[in-house]
Amino acid sequence: MLLHFNIEKPKDEIRSFLQDKIDNLTKPKGSLGVLENLAMQIGWVQQTLEPKLSHPYHIVFAGDHGIAAEGVSPSPQEVTRQMILNFWAGGAGINFLSRQHGFDLQIVDAGVNHDFGSDDPIINKKIRKSTRNYLHEAAMSKDEMELAIKYGTECTQACYDNGCNVISFGEMGITNTSSSALWMSCMAGIDLKLCVGAGCDDSGNILSHKYNVLKRAQENYNGDRSTEDYMRYFGGYEMVMAVGAMLKAAELKMIILVDGFIMTNCMLAASRLDKNVLHYAIFGHKGDEAGHRLLLEYLGATPILNLGLRLGEGTGALCAYPIIDSAVRMINEMNSFKKIQVTKYFD
Repeated sequence: MLLHFNIEKPKDEIRSFLQDKIDNLTKPKGSLGVLENLAMQIGWVQQTLEPKLSHPYHIVFAGDHGIAAEGVSPSPQEVTRQMILNFWAGGAGINFLSRQHGFDLQIVDAGVNHDFGSDDPIINKKIRKSTRNYLHEAAMSKDEMELAIKYGTECTQACYDNGCNVISFGEMGITNTSSSALWMSCMAGIDLKLCVGAGCDDSGNILSHKYNVLKRAQENYNGDRSTEDYMRYFGGYEMVMAVGAMLKAAELKMIILVDGFIMTNCMLAASRLDKNVLHYAIFGHKGDEAGHRLLLEYLGATPILNLGLRLGEGTGALCAYPIIDSAVRMINEMNSFKKIQVTKYFD
């Protein structure tokens, strides 16, 4: 049985007070656009006229996928392990962005097909060395899925206990765009062909083969069509952990920064388990993976950036963070017409 989450919709009474404060800053109404929307959301979530962002964390969940055996990615499975070594060395995209924006970076082994040493700087939440091949069987058992949810909540709780109130998530796992495309198609009811993108294949040569394999896997599925069963059948351990981590973050009233295609699919799954999680989500960017725009539209989400990113790891979410920080600084640091001698120059 999945863990129960008590995710509350923030109380609306404060919204009028937030709007009044934002409208009376020394600027024309609405002139700071997205910054004003973000300040409203963060103040509403935190139930304060003086919101703050404290001790940001970024967690990368890593895991391998059995569907890799079908050649749906040009990258071999060992790239997952190799990239984790790159994270440790500090040389990946998410490393420089974490350093730049002051995020504590954590790497979690959710199910990498490799034995890491006990002294390696990784959080060991390994459930199994890779999921199973969902072309032929479910990627994971129900018990494994529930354990992944639990482990995800533990990761978020540890960050919260260390003073974090804004958190972002990323992933590393060869072929996890394939699993994400199936989640999107099954959970959002969107034609699989519109959900499948090239992933890390910048040539697009593998796209037709990838679609055909995933279509066969979708046709072979005979489960109960619930969110939990789609997660179990087609998911990755790193993806399910991210779902649990997101749900726990919303329960703890944390701001959740959502990255690209894969993490948006995790937010899709989380929202189907509890729709209130979306109140706590800020979508960092629209990625370059096919289907991401459609998924954002399905969720009614307006991403902050559109930079043509498709790296994953959480890079798009962290790129958006300075804008979120600016929104909080705006509402806290700008003067109001009520405090200083400036003629209000708009109606």
